[in-house]
This record gives sequence, C-alpha cells and structure tokens, in this order.
Amino acid sequence: MRRLTRSSLDPRWSIYIDPQTLNNSHPLNNLVFSSAIILICHQQHKLIISSINTTRTSMTTSLESEHPIKAYGYAARDTSGELSPLTFSRRATGDKDVRFKVLYCGICHSDLVFAKNEWGITNYPMIPGHEIVGVVTEVGSKVEKFKVGDKVGVGCLVGSCKSCQNCATDYEQYCPKQVFTYGVPDVDGTQTHGGYSDHMVTDEHFVLRWPENLPLDSGAPLLCAGITTYSPLKYFGLDKPGTKVGVVGLGGLGHIAVKMAKAFGAEVTVFSTSVAKKQEAIEGLKADHFINSKDPEQMQGAMGTLDGIIDTVSGDHPIAPLLNALTPHGKLVLLGIPMKPLEIAAFSLIMGRKTIAGSNIGGLKETQEMLDFAAKHGITSDIEVIPVDYVNTAMERLAKADVRYRFVIDVANSIKTE
Repeated sequence: MRRLTRSSLDPRWSIYIDPQTLNNSHPLNNLVFSSAIILICHQQHKLIISSINTTRTSMTTSLESEHPIKAYGYAARDTSGELSPLTFSRRATGDKDVRFKVLYCGICHSDLVFAKNEWGITNYPMIPGHEIVGVVTEVGSKVEKFKVGDKVGVGCLVGSCKSCQNCATDYEQYCPKQVFTYGVPDVDGTQTHGGYSDHMVTDEHFVLRWPENLPLDSGAPLLCAGITTYSPLKYFGLDKPGTKVGVVGLGGLGHIAVKMAKAFGAEVTVFSTSVAKKQEAIEGLKADHFINSKDPEQMQGAMGTLDGIIDTVSGDHPIAPLLNALTPHGKLVLLGIPMKPLEIAAFSLIMGRKTIAGSNIGGLKETQEMLDFAAKHGITSDIEVIPVDYVNTAMERLAKADVRYRFVIDVANSIKTE
C-alpha cells in the first residue's frame, strides 16, 4: 500500500490506496479509482468513504458536454463551500433508468461538509443533495416499477454492483462498489451530481416509490435522516412497544429519531445540552422525558434506565455518562461522526455487557419500508422551505444549528433553466 497525504485533510488522517490504482503521479483528483479509498486514523479507526471501480473523467472535459442532456444546478467550486449556478449535463435515459424533475431537495449536514471539503475528498465542482423528491418525466424501455407522472425519491445511493453478498441481502449501503448520489465517480467515470439541480436520471433500483399521503417537501429529509434513524431502531431491537429509548441531540436527525421511536411505541428520553429545547421535546415531539446532559444530578438520575440510546451528535462529547444510562445489555448506537477518537473505559462495557455500535443508512428495501412506515404514522421532518438562491445563507445557519430542523429547497420553483 502506498501512502498519500493532502494538506486539506485533518492531520490525524492519511489516505491509503493500492499502488495498482495509480496511473501516474497526478494529484488525487486524477487517479484511476479501482479499489476503496480508505481514511485511516493513526489510532487505527477506519472510515470507508467510497469504493469505485472506474476511471475519473479528465478534469478538462466540459461538464456541459460530457453527457447529451443539459442540466442546471447549484455547485460548490472550492473550499469556501459557497454554491452558485452551474450548467452541466446528465446522461441519456438508459434502458433501466428513470428520469425525473426534481421538486424538492433537503439540505443535510453532509452537504455542508462536502461543500467545504472538510473530509478532504471533495472533487469540485460538486452539486450536493441526497434527499431528493420529484416527478417522473421519462423511463427506459426495461423499467418495470415506474411510469411517467409517478412521484419518486432518491436518497444517498445511486449505484452498487448488485452482485455481492451485501447487495444480494439488501444491504447496498455496504457494497464495496457503492456509488453515492453526489461527489464521486459514477459507473461511467463521470462525477455524480445531486439534487440541488433541475432533474435527475437514476437506475430504477435506486429510485423509491413515494407514498401518496406523504408530503413531498417535509418528507424529503426522510431519505437521509429518516432511514438513518429508522434502521438502527429496527436492527438493534429498539422498535418494540415499551422499550426505553434515549435520543442524544435534538437536531435534524434527533427530532426524526424521537418521532420514529414514539411511532414504534417506545418510551423516549431526550438528552440535550440546550435547556431551551425541553418544551419542544416534550410538547412538540411528545417525548416522555427530557434530560439536560450538562446537569450531573439529572444524568445521575438516568443511570441504568434505558434499553438503548441513539446518539445523533457529531460534535465531541463524553460517552461515559451515556453508557451509565444504559441497562445491562443496553446499546449505545452512534450516528454522528465526532472528529476526536472516543475515550471509553472497558470496565463500563464489561460490567453490564453493554454495546457501542455505529449505524449509517439502510438499503433500498429498508428505505422503502421506512417511507411506508412514515406515511402510515404521519412522520415528516419539521422544515423550513427555501428558494435555491438562499442556499448559502441556509448553509451558514446550518453550521450554527440555526434551523428547526431541516432546510428544504423548493427546487422546481427556484432553479432557473434556459
């Protein structure tokens, strides 16, 4: 393995790539990608960002001419993260493709991270957006599940190998050849572009049927925040009526986690450092309990009370008090990505046979299941709808957690096309 570094990376991380993936000494943006790019922390923690089996299109290729269908979007062009209009192109509709007009697209915190290249892997220009809903305008000749006029959604994935064990068992999110909705090479070598754009064209396997009674605007964030919280609740057995579930953080993920857990019949406790959120948690989201995690007395009172905790916080925060709040055999599931390595005393796990786990999104089958569950139980995101030209202000506010709880871009009515 050859080690490469980039000054934009956090100094605790390095990039390792199999030497066979290198075609010359070009920078990372011009490499031939044929195996996983892995960020490896010096403390041996690993985070697989993506695995692509293709060649990056030359940076000199015009985004307007690499595909036959003209498209319009808002793109980040450098590490300032500022987004501005971009004319680019999308591929022609293939036999198994669904083309759809984008109506709404949620703004995820990951969009901000990628726009500013905080993980050191962004290829510019980059059009974010993986909480995308719209209406079908064209389908390929072999498409079976959708027709023109259908309401559809696309989440975090637009491709996978479809042949590995992960894909065969509906865990496409673990496929070593997964293709994210934006910012990575697609199967043809060109870069994927997300939903801050006028239309999308996607393999029908990665297109989701939109339930009739689920609102398009407030439902859009479920394509990321919804599945990210639904999946661990199901997988770790926290979906049983009467289960005592804690939710750490009351933001874009946290407020959906509360709604999902309540719909499963759980008794929900919200942990937050902001006392001002108590009323929102109890009265607005119908949580059963609220704990100020800065108050040692309140944290002491929560010891040994919870079957599981969904931790949505990405900022650095202590883990030990949360482990103390678990019952024996309890599970602490991390959804956020703090930059510092976790500090955990082994004794706190061993004595109660407690588990610390992580969870990402879900596969396509589970994501469709989640959408249907949300429609049945009336679960949507609390949103602020914005025009696309407000997106930079929205990003600034998102960085300050100044949104309750998700921005959604009204794409259809604000992106200008020629």
